[in-house]
Amino acid sequence: MGTVKCIGILTSGGDAPGMNAAIRAVTRAAIYNGLQVKGIYRGYRGLVTGEIKEFKSQNVSNIIQLGGTILKTARCQEFTTPEGRQIAYDNMKKEGIDALVIIGGDGSLTGARIFAQEFDVPCIGLPGTIDNDLYGTDTTIGYDTALNTILDAVDKIRDTATSHERLFFVEVMGRDAGFLALNGAIAAGAEAAIIPEFSTEVDQLEEFIEHGFRKSKSSSIVLVAESELTGGAMHYAERVKNEYPQYDVRVTILGHLQRGGRNAFSGRSSRARPAGILIGDSSTKGRTIKPRSRGCNETTCVPLRICSGESSSRCPNR
Repeated sequence: MGTVKCIGILTSGGDAPGMNAAIRAVTRAAIYNGLQVKGIYRGYRGLVTGEIKEFKSQNVSNIIQLGGTILKTARCQEFTTPEGRQIAYDNMKKEGIDALVIIGGDGSLTGARIFAQEFDVPCIGLPGTIDNDLYGTDTTIGYDTALNTILDAVDKIRDTATSHERLFFVEVMGRDAGFLALNGAIAAGAEAAIIPEFSTEVDQLEEFIEHGFRKSKSSSIVLVAESELTGGAMHYAERVKNEYPQYDVRVTILGHLQRGGRNAFSGRSSRARPAGILIGDSSTKGRTIKPRSRGCNETTCVPLRICSGESSSRCPNR
């Protein structure tokens, strides 16, 4: 493919705090390097339906602190088909877009990898998901902010748990990876974390009741990943009621609360800055661009074929 003169940027999959900071960094860096920028609304769906708008610096003014994504995000079944991707490519060429920047999780980057292979389109993938379940990066955009949201919620739950001497199961996101539950539990001083990585190896509830719960404590909090492998917080609460009726148990499901809110420092600086550096280093040279991530606290490039479709829980650096 020839020299890149215009890039398209989109956000796909679940929203995460820090996506707007990344959009801002990419847009401003691209314009600084003499590139034209097109914002693609509603993820891959916008690429298929042609919801594309030219972005100037003023389009990303005063968004660095905002949660969510100004480009919106949506599922797109059409993009999973060769016919849908052909329509997306045709719209991309119609708009004069030479390369794509995709901010999203595993599904989004998998779509980018397939699209790049089919049409020889340079793609950058920025790891954006609160679950932190992408291979090849230490932390993803939104993960740190989501952890802080969980800590704030658990601290408040601890107050009422202590007042009523109750056992609380707090369900957090993390369908395939337990980073939020595990690190949230450690930082919040919870008594246990139930995560999908260990769901088939041991009865985590029995382990907790027998060894982790001290009757002298006035409250106990257990964080549970929402995964089908764990069964979720309601599953364990029902088990406690049936198997250990002496405990007064309650459930709190944090849900989409974890995705919202203003992004923390890491989401504004250390996750957005590499996006800008990458545009300056690579796009103007017309090279095929690979996703930017952070390995061992250093900004690195990881091939899409490696980081999509692999769980970061299997990363040897974890």
